[in-house]
Amino acid sequence: MASRNQNRPPRSPATRKELGDENPLDKRRRLGAAGRGVGPTATGQTRRALSAVNNGQGATTAANSEVVNAEESHEFTKEEVEAILNERPKAKKFDLKAKYEHAIEHNKRLKLCVKWFQQCDENHVLDKEKLTNSLESAEKKCIDSELEKKNKEEELNVVISELRDNNASLEEKLSKEVSEKLDAINRHRSEIEARATAEKSVATLTEELQKAQQDIAAANERATSLDNTHKRLQEYILSLQQYNSKLITDLETVRESLKRVEKEKLTIVENLSTLRGHCSSLQEQLTLSRASQDDAVNQKEALVNEVRCLRGELQQVRDDRESQVSKVQALSAEMEKFKESAGRSFEELDNLTMRSKSLEETCSSQREQIRILELQLAAANEKLKMADLSASETRVGYLEQKRIIQDLQDRLADMEHKLLEGESLRKRLHNTILELKGNIRVFCRVRPLLPDDGAAEGVVVSYPTSMESLGRGIDLIQNGQKYPFTFDKVFNPEASQQDVFVEISQLVQSALDGYKVCIFAYGQTGSGKTYTMMGRPEAPEQKGLIPRSLEQIFQISQSLQAQGWKYKMQASMLEIYNETIRDLLSTNRSIGSDPTRPESAVSGKQYTIKHDANGNTYVSDLTIVDVSTITEISSLLRQAAQSRSVGRTQMNEQSSRSHMVFTLRISGINEGTEQQVQGVLNLIDLAGSERLSKSGATGDRLRETQAINKSLSCLSDVIFALAKKEDHVPFRNSKLTYLLQPCLGGDSKTLMFVNVSPEPSSVGESLCSLRFAARVNACEIGVPRRQMTLRAADSRLSCG
Repeated sequence: MASRNQNRPPRSPATRKELGDENPLDKRRRLGAAGRGVGPTATGQTRRALSAVNNGQGATTAANSEVVNAEESHEFTKEEVEAILNERPKAKKFDLKAKYEHAIEHNKRLKLCVKWFQQCDENHVLDKEKLTNSLESAEKKCIDSELEKKNKEEELNVVISELRDNNASLEEKLSKEVSEKLDAINRHRSEIEARATAEKSVATLTEELQKAQQDIAAANERATSLDNTHKRLQEYILSLQQYNSKLITDLETVRESLKRVEKEKLTIVENLSTLRGHCSSLQEQLTLSRASQDDAVNQKEALVNEVRCLRGELQQVRDDRESQVSKVQALSAEMEKFKESAGRSFEELDNLTMRSKSLEETCSSQREQIRILELQLAAANEKLKMADLSASETRVGYLEQKRIIQDLQDRLADMEHKLLEGESLRKRLHNTILELKGNIRVFCRVRPLLPDDGAAEGVVVSYPTSMESLGRGIDLIQNGQKYPFTFDKVFNPEASQQDVFVEISQLVQSALDGYKVCIFAYGQTGSGKTYTMMGRPEAPEQKGLIPRSLEQIFQISQSLQAQGWKYKMQASMLEIYNETIRDLLSTNRSIGSDPTRPESAVSGKQYTIKHDANGNTYVSDLTIVDVSTITEISSLLRQAAQSRSVGRTQMNEQSSRSHMVFTLRISGINEGTEQQVQGVLNLIDLAGSERLSKSGATGDRLRETQAINKSLSCLSDVIFALAKKEDHVPFRNSKLTYLLQPCLGGDSKTLMFVNVSPEPSSVGESLCSLRFAARVNACEIGVPRRQMTLRAADSRLSCG
């Protein structure tokens, strides 16, 4: 009764005060007085008739029923229960009635106490069911929240990819618009260059006009010389008259040509004046050329006036031509030269007209080019306006997308915060589930029949199909008798390495959460222990539990970096061979060395097992390697596999002759929450038990078999002592059990794989292994503790 009262939660002062209000002190005194109030009445009457006694009992029962109904809601304390148990009747020795009434009252209170305890038990059962239901609902909520978070992450990734595509398309549009702007600028530059070339051509035309004026001036000088000669040659007048008529006609033609040239020049000037609005620089040069053309016209008019003067002089020459007949021949020669020079001047005028036409054509083409350029410039301006509009729209869209991204980032931060809270809740629920399942769990795995096993004599292993035992039960048949066993999980021969690992992945996760985790394989030689633990690392589908567990730890540790966790991992590997510890990662150890020779004799190191006050296990002088990638772990596993002691027996071609222990120490720190965790993962491949009559071992193999069987026998002794909860557990009888002491008797989460061979010839060993596994499954080694600490600053804050 006292032990059950001690399991109740302690009452707070408020609840005690409420209970005190419900059951006041005067009521307790009234109850005590009801037990003691029969004393004085018993002194006067020593004996009564039986009917009177019965009547008294009926009255007391009626009164007590009312008291019971009033006290049904009363809660008993530990002191009250002890007072009821230790209460003694205070009536006189022969006062039977008082004793009887006291006994009735005492029994009623005892019944009330018992009913209250039953109600407490029922309430505890209901609370337990509610807790289990709440745990299941919390797990479902966690799974749903994880799925929702994954879906939201995918949606966010899709939105980000779309935004990136939009950004890339906008950048392409901007690059195209920039290239179009550059093309327009280049075209404008080419237009300016064309205008410069036109100005250069106009300058050359002005130079040619100046040369023509010089030629006209030279012709005028020659005409003056001719006038002087005409004065002297009056005799040459008759011939000159004819020539004068011709000259008049020529002058008229020249005038007409000059008028046409003037009209053409006027049209050129008009065309050039139209270009003034577009090209200010050309305007000035065209006005200069126009001025030069006006000068040429004036000069031509001056020549006409001079010709008129020549007519008057010719009148005078007629009078003197008779005297100048002698000089006609000389003058005729000179006139021929003059005609040649005049023809040249006409040719030059024709060339000038042709050049003016070509200039007019070039000006018209330039006007057309300017018009096209203006259209292109207007189109470019329109494009620039459209580009500015599109750029403003894209800027608005960019700002909107930026706001959406900011909102998504805020939501992502909230989801990460919720994810951290969900992760902590998942860890607590996960550890609670493992504790509810039991600290030492046992999985059974049956290997398939191999070609070397020979023809099967009959089925010795079967699996029950009932709902209670499906996937958890196994039946072993020996000599027609069936031996049923039930474990936490049973794997048939068709189960793959991935199927096995899925069942232990949550337990491996506990090592990262700061717990000590131990997984070891037990069974006879050739039952598949090494394949279960190591497998074939070169084949991805056949990897064992050790490489898969380490891959999961590294993957999860990398994913937890986003939450602020940083992990440091240290690995070590040893084997226990003939009760001697050997370092599998030692550099002094050579592959293929004599396994019977102790390693301490080679390296001079003494490997001793030590346990500290926190339950941590260390081996002195053992090689510890810092690892940060799965590649480093894989190389260490290959090195250890090559260094491990392996031998050939009649039961197994490659039999492990030692117990291999792989230890991974994990220390993590979260800079955000300032939490520190320290976890340990022990993965153990035990050597197989075998019978000397079947293995045929001799010499070194005989000594190895004896050492293996001895250590496994010590392990069974430890398990039996733990199952019986003995005060002394013989951990020190073997180095294997002493090394496994924190895993078997401390605060570790332990899992045992029992490997079974389906061979009919191995049914005896399989039965022994299953019975040993059943005893292990029944052991209770204590509740595991998490190795988590806070930094000094946090501890000071919590204390303050």
